[in-house]
Amino acid sequence: MVKTLRCAIYTRKSSEEGLEQGFNSLHAQREACEAYVLSQAGEGWLPIKTNYDDGGFSGGSIDRPGLKALLADIEAGRIDVVVVYKVDRLTRSLTDFAKIVDRFDAKSVSFVSVTQAFNTTSSMGRLTLNVLLSFAQFEREVTGSGSGTKSPHPRPRGCGWGHADVGL
Repeated sequence: MVKTLRCAIYTRKSSEEGLEQGFNSLHAQREACEAYVLSQAGEGWLPIKTNYDDGGFSGGSIDRPGLKALLADIEAGRIDVVVVYKVDRLTRSLTDFAKIVDRFDAKSVSFVSVTQAFNTTSSMGRLTLNVLLSFAQFEREVTGSGSGTKSPHPRPRGCGWGHADVGL
């Protein structure tokens, strides 16, 4: 007999843009996660009915209502597996991720990303996850700083930055 694993799906979109549409990014993430959970039905995976969604919330903060509800249900023992579309949907902060995974581990909750194959129960899975999160945190820092492409001293149009080539 296969043990039933209660699977919670968590979705997040940073901006509110497009959330008013009938089918938006949160729906697309949920649909992909539900399909993945259903593909694991033979292993006892069963999606729970509660939606854990955070539309318009940055992954750089853990102060999100959907995430708080998810963590509360984990603490209450209602969840066995957390499923996300991509790791950075949960958080883009390596520090926050470590804290969240510690809470998962304390309750023997597994963590799965449907687009990035790994399993947090193995050391290789944890390494893969930490590398992915390092890149997610880097991306958040770069995009948050304006990508570092703007100079604090704008130049007039048509003026170059360097020296004239020798002989010109």
